[in-house]
Amino acid sequence: MAVRLFRTSLLGATTLIGVAGTPALAQDAPDTASTTTTDANASTGGATQEIVVTGSRRRTTLQDAPINISAASQEMIQDQRLDDIRSLAAFTPGVTVADTGPKSTGNIILRGISSGDTSVSGANSNDALGVYLGEVPLYLDFKLIDIDRVEVLQGPQGTLYGLGTLAGAVRYIPNRPNADRLSIDLHGRGFAESHSDDFGVNGDIAVNLPIVTDHIALRSATGYYDNPGFIDYTHLLQNPGVSDPQPVRATAGSTGSFGDTTDYGQNFKRRKDVNFEHTFTTRNQLLLEYNPDFKAYLTYAHQTTKTDGRQANGAGVLGTGNYEGPWRYLEPSKRKSDLFSAEVYLNFFNFAQLVSTTAYTKQTNHSTDDNTDLLLDLDYGYEAFPEFSSYAHNESTTRQFDQEVRLVSTHGGPFNWVIGGFYNRQKYKSHRHEYTPGFAQWDGYWGVDRPDNLEYVSQVNNVNKEKAVYGEGTLHITHKWQVTGGIRYFKYDVMSSGGSALPLLGIGVDDYPADTVLPTRIKTGTASKDGVVWKANTSYKFSNNLLAYFTYSTGYRVGGANHVVACTPEDLQRAAEGKQVLCALPNELFYGPDKTRNKEIGVRGSLFDRRLQFTIDAYHIDWTGVQVPSQTVNGAIGITVNGADAVSKGFDVQGTLRVTPNLTMIGTYSYVDAHLTTGVAGLVVSQGVRYDAEAGDRLPGSAKNSATGRIIYTYPLDNGAKIQATWASVYHGDIYSRVGLRGNGEVIPHYITHSASVNYITDRFEIGLFADNLTDKYAVTSVSNDLSSYNLVRTDVVERYYARGVLTPRRVGIDFRIHY
Repeated sequence: MAVRLFRTSLLGATTLIGVAGTPALAQDAPDTASTTTTDANASTGGATQEIVVTGSRRRTTLQDAPINISAASQEMIQDQRLDDIRSLAAFTPGVTVADTGPKSTGNIILRGISSGDTSVSGANSNDALGVYLGEVPLYLDFKLIDIDRVEVLQGPQGTLYGLGTLAGAVRYIPNRPNADRLSIDLHGRGFAESHSDDFGVNGDIAVNLPIVTDHIALRSATGYYDNPGFIDYTHLLQNPGVSDPQPVRATAGSTGSFGDTTDYGQNFKRRKDVNFEHTFTTRNQLLLEYNPDFKAYLTYAHQTTKTDGRQANGAGVLGTGNYEGPWRYLEPSKRKSDLFSAEVYLNFFNFAQLVSTTAYTKQTNHSTDDNTDLLLDLDYGYEAFPEFSSYAHNESTTRQFDQEVRLVSTHGGPFNWVIGGFYNRQKYKSHRHEYTPGFAQWDGYWGVDRPDNLEYVSQVNNVNKEKAVYGEGTLHITHKWQVTGGIRYFKYDVMSSGGSALPLLGIGVDDYPADTVLPTRIKTGTASKDGVVWKANTSYKFSNNLLAYFTYSTGYRVGGANHVVACTPEDLQRAAEGKQVLCALPNELFYGPDKTRNKEIGVRGSLFDRRLQFTIDAYHIDWTGVQVPSQTVNGAIGITVNGADAVSKGFDVQGTLRVTPNLTMIGTYSYVDAHLTTGVAGLVVSQGVRYDAEAGDRLPGSAKNSATGRIIYTYPLDNGAKIQATWASVYHGDIYSRVGLRGNGEVIPHYITHSASVNYITDRFEIGLFADNLTDKYAVTSVSNDLSSYNLVRTDVVERYYARGVLTPRRVGIDFRIHY
C-alpha cells in the first residue's frame, strides 16, 4: 500500500533543488512511496520528509541530486487535487500549461521555449521536451493517480535520457508493485461547479496484490473522471444546409444578429455544458522478481477522454456571453491512449546495473470541428450561399515504438558513469474530411455533383526514426565537489507522404461516393540529419546549509515533416489562375532541427536552524534555428519552418518558512524573458498578409512573471488524528498570443486564483472540504486566430473564427481517501 508518510509541510510542496552529487547506488525502480528520513533536530522537532528522485539516473534524495530538478510529492499531488499536468504546472517554477480543457492533453512550455501561437484547442504532442511515464517516453497525459511523484528537469537532458530534449523533461513516477503485502487505496471526490448544471464526480482505486511473496505482484490503479462542463453552445444549427446561421445579415453600420425568438426557433438549438470531461484511466503493472539482482515490470496503461466542445467562448461575437460558444456544430472529441511496456533491471555483481526498456504506445484522436469560418476566411465566396456552413471530421493515429538500453555503474569510488543507446520509431497518420451541407444542391453552385457535399479531403503519413548513443561520467574530486561531463550522438530520418483533393471541384478524387485521394495526388519526400550535443556540470557543497551548482548543456529537437501535402503541377496552375488550392511548395514540406545552449547557476541554503530553506536558480538559454509557425503560400495551411534565433533568460526562487512546528509558508516566483534575437522577414501571417518580426520580440505562450504562495496549518488532536487547513494562491502572468504581437497578436491578461481546503486526517482515513478558484475568477487563458477575424464581415456574414479559452470556474466539494 502507498502508506501515508509522516506528514509535515516543510518540504511537502514542489521543491526546486540542484546540489552536489553523491556516489549513490545505481537507479532501481522504486518499490514504495518516497523515502522518509529523520532530521533529528530538537529545536525544530519531528522528521523531515525527503523525496527520493531518480532524475540523475541514480536514486538520491532530492537535496543530493546533481542536477536542477523539481519534484512534486505524492502528498502534494493529493492535497492540491492535481489531476494532470495543467494543474501541476501552476506550482512548478518555469512551467506554463494553459487551461484549454479536456479536448487536448495540453501544451507544456518550459522556460519560455515556445514559438507557436496560443490556441484554445491546446495540443496533443510536444517535441520540445521529453515526457516519461516511469522509464517510458511518451506524450500521453495520463491522470495522476497512484503516482509517487512527478519530476521536472529544466534544461536539455539528452546525455541522460533516450529522447533528445530541447527544453527539459517531465517524468511521472508511478508507485510500483510490492510483493510483500496487500493494500487498497480508495479515493473519491464530489463537487459543484459554477456556471454548470451538473455535479462532478471523480473516483479511483489502487490495489496492490502479492501473488508470490517476494517474487510476483500486481498493482492496478483505475479511475473515472466525470467533470461537468460550463460552456454552452447557444446557436447550433437545427438543420445544416437549410437553417440560416445568421438570419439578420450585416449592413452598413451593423454587424447583424441571430434575429428574434422566431428566427431562433426556426434555425437554432442550444446544448449546455458541452466541454464536460469523461475520462476512464487504468494502469496495470506486473512485477516479476527472480531475486534482488533481476526484476522486470510489465505495464499496460489505457486512457480514454471524451468531450463535446471547446472550453472557449467567441469573445462576445453577435452578442454571446462569457461562457457561450457561438459555433454552428457540436465539436465532439474522443482521445484514446494505450501503452505496453517491459522494463528489465539486471545487476552485474557490484559493478553496474543494466536497464532495458521496450515500449509501444498508440494514441488515436477522433474529433469534429465547425469548419465554416475557416472556409469563409479563405475568401473564396462561400458566403454567397445564404445557408452556408461547414464541418470537418478529423482522425489521427500516432504509433510509437521505443527501445532503450542503459548501463549504470554501481561500483562506487570517485568515478561513476552512465552509457546508453536509444531507438525510436514514430508513425503518424491523419485524415480530414470537410463537408458543406446543402452547398452542392444550391442553385448558384459551380462544381460537380456530390450528394455528400464533401468539399475537401487530405491524408498524411509520416514516419520519424531516431537513433542515439549517449553517456555521462561523474568524478567526485572530494566528498564536497563533483564534476560531470556527458555527450550524445543522434541521427534521425523522416519520411512523409500525403495528398489532398477538392471533390466539389472534381479534383483528386473519383466520382461520388469515392472519398479517398487518388494515388496520382500522393507525394512523398524524405529528410535526415545527425549531430552531437554535450553537457558539463559541477557542484560544490560549502556546508550542510549551503550548496551551489553550475551546468552548461546543449540540446536539440529533431526536424520533421509538416502535416501537409505537396503541390502538384495541376495545383500550381490553379493557384496561378487565382483558384482554390491547399498544398505545400517543396520548401514547405520539411523543417530542420533547432538547438539550445543552456547555462545556469543555482544555490540552495537554509537558515535559522533550517526553519527557512530557499533555492535560487538563474539561467541563460540561446536558441538557434528556432522552429516557428508559418503558413503555406497556397491555402494558408499551418506549417513549421526554421528561421529565427532567440534567447530565454530568467530565474526561479523558492522559499519555505516553518513559522511554528504547525504552521508553514511556502512561496515560489519565476521570471522568464524569452524573445527573438534576430529579425525574421514575413514570420507572422494574418489575413494573407505577412508581417516581419524584429529582434526583441517576445515569444508567445509563456508567462514572464508567475508566483505561488501556500499557507499550511496542522492542528494535532488527542486521538492521534489531525486537522490540516491549506490556502493557496497562484499568480499567472500575462502571455503574448503571437510573436511580438505581430499580425494582430494580443496580450492575454494576468490573473490570480485562490484555493482552500480543510481536512481531517488519520492513518487510515481522510475527509475534507475544498474550494478551487474560490472567487470564481473569469479569465482568458489563450486565444485562437487573431483579432483581425473578430467581427470580420464577409459580404454580409460575420465570422466566428476568433475564440478565447476560458479558465475553469469555481469548484466546491468534498474529498476523501481510505487506506487499507
